[in-house]
Amino acid sequence: MKSVLVVSYSQSGQLADIVAALSRPLAEAGMNVHHEALRPEPAFPFPWPFFAFLDAFPESVRLEPPPNQPLALAPEAEFDLVILAWTVWYLSPAQPLTAFLQSAEGKRLLAGRPVVSVVACRNMWLCAFDALRDLVAEAGGRLIDHVAFTDPSPALATFITTPRWMFTGRRDRFLGLPPAGVDARQSAGAARFGAALADALALDEEKRGQSLLGGLRAVKVVPHLILSERAGRRAFRVWSGLVRRCGRAGERRRIPALMLFALYLIVMILTVVPLNLLLQRLAAPLLARRLAALVSHYEQPSGAGDARMTAHE
Repeated sequence: MKSVLVVSYSQSGQLADIVAALSRPLAEAGMNVHHEALRPEPAFPFPWPFFAFLDAFPESVRLEPPPNQPLALAPEAEFDLVILAWTVWYLSPAQPLTAFLQSAEGKRLLAGRPVVSVVACRNMWLCAFDALRDLVAEAGGRLIDHVAFTDPSPALATFITTPRWMFTGRRDRFLGLPPAGVDARQSAGAARFGAALADALALDEEKRGQSLLGGLRAVKVVPHLILSERAGRRAFRVWSGLVRRCGRAGERRRIPALMLFALYLIVMILTVVPLNLLLQRLAAPLLARRLAALVSHYEQPSGAGDARMTAHE
């Protein structure tokens, strides 16, 4: 009997639905599936109070999270496969997942093990995935697959619907805009990845160190978001350093710096982001080769192909 560890952190419940759909075929195939829902200390609130949301910014970007509560695992527990289910905070992995990967227990569980990454977010996961890939490698794990679930709504709509969801807990239709987040059909579709993993584990294919989820439309990279996201990541590094100089997490003396950062975000969304997209469109012929290379990079290791979709739907 193969053993699978699923490590996740879900505030809103969206990621928990995806994890449930993905895990079900593994359990039905007789796999021993152990789910660890990470519990940060102190807990992060949801819905987010505005200042608490801003206050999570510097430590998210700097990969300096508070520790989680101890895992509910036997000290000698070992697994054949580790699935990391996570979300994106400020173009970085959510703090609880970062804390797990940096912890001694996380490194013990991942050392030498094949790892599957599953992210659910608005639409920008590329820079966070780069950070996650590095963290997994530093922990001694072997990242063999990556699956991305994103909000299917138009990007401009999500600039309204996602903050509304974060700050009020409401994700329903609003002012004619679509519901926020990954839709129910996408979440249910996670079962195809669980079925493919179950088939592969039964044949010991996880030991080969190669992708198990190729041909299942695991990721979709949006080319015009790549350069915008990378520019945002560089700016976030600068801003996070400035805020950190004003105080530690929870200290009131860094509120002014955080408010300046919030103003910067609003201005960037209203001006810089549209201008950047326009410039990319105008310069498309010049950027084509570079963007194609970056798309290929971020599609790895699982790819965007759909050759095996019929077999697993």
